[in-house]
Amino acid sequence: MTASPQVDAPSIHAAAARIAGHVRRTPLLRLPGAALGVDCAELWLKLEHLQRSGSFKARGMFNRMLAQPLPAAGVVVASGGNAGIAVATAARALGVACEVFIPEMTSPAKREALAALGARVVVGGAAYADALAACLQRQQETGALLMHAYDQAEVVAGAGTLAAEIEADAGLPGRVLVSVGGGGLIGGIAAWWAGRVRVEALEPVGSPTLHAARAAGRPVDVDVGGVAADALGARRIGSIAWPLCQQQVAAVHLVADADILAAQHLLWRELRLAVEPAAALGLAALRAGLVRPRADEPVALVLCGANVDPATLVQR
Repeated sequence: MTASPQVDAPSIHAAAARIAGHVRRTPLLRLPGAALGVDCAELWLKLEHLQRSGSFKARGMFNRMLAQPLPAAGVVVASGGNAGIAVATAARALGVACEVFIPEMTSPAKREALAALGARVVVGGAAYADALAACLQRQQETGALLMHAYDQAEVVAGAGTLAAEIEADAGLPGRVLVSVGGGGLIGGIAAWWAGRVRVEALEPVGSPTLHAARAAGRPVDVDVGGVAADALGARRIGSIAWPLCQQQVAAVHLVADADILAAQHLLWRELRLAVEPAAALGLAALRAGLVRPRADEPVALVLCGANVDPATLVQR
């Protein structure tokens, strides 16, 4: 397998060994596509919403923190919620201080989770990019270890460990559908499979970072919004994910908010899986006809996060 010199199969193997015992090996649920109204042989649902901290982000954050000595000032991160919760979870487990800069759009459920983990929470502006700028300034002042939500090699390699688990548990799917914000998750998955599986990217219509970068031929800033913005609200695709996506990602699909919410609620009604909107893009794209797999093809979906207010799932 070949990939970015920063993230490749050996670095993902190393990450898996490093984080073993600190994160969960999450289940892979296999069911007929027809069970969720999809015309494909099987759906493989990687239940990463059951991960420590409620999202895949724990993998990369533990990997980065365990890969080096931690300064006395602890760690600092900017996050729409999930990365911050993962950093706070890892920091508490490893006994270091944690400061999280969040944008105003961060949901109440994610703010409450951060507070419960003992992190110092600072609202750093209207959008993720504003929170990141405030975070970078703070890191310069304190000397804390900077944790990036998606654009550090250890973080991307950690995310790739879930693809290695899928392969170990079930072999190779025909394709895998991955939600994209800044690209840490899809970067890790693309680096692991490196052309052996068709990888397709999914973005909300209101947060098209990878789609816009492909149209421009380079990473560009975009406005972000919509139902999944607190998880997929990066303004620009990451510098690590960008070349990996250029080399290994076959297609990018934009998914409407209404389809995302419908898929999220379907996962709750049919399977009692409580996931946030960002985790429902794969099913939404399939049901909306944006992705049309072969009838005999298994399709892997990563249910990437569960940091959602459960009350919102029973209101429809």
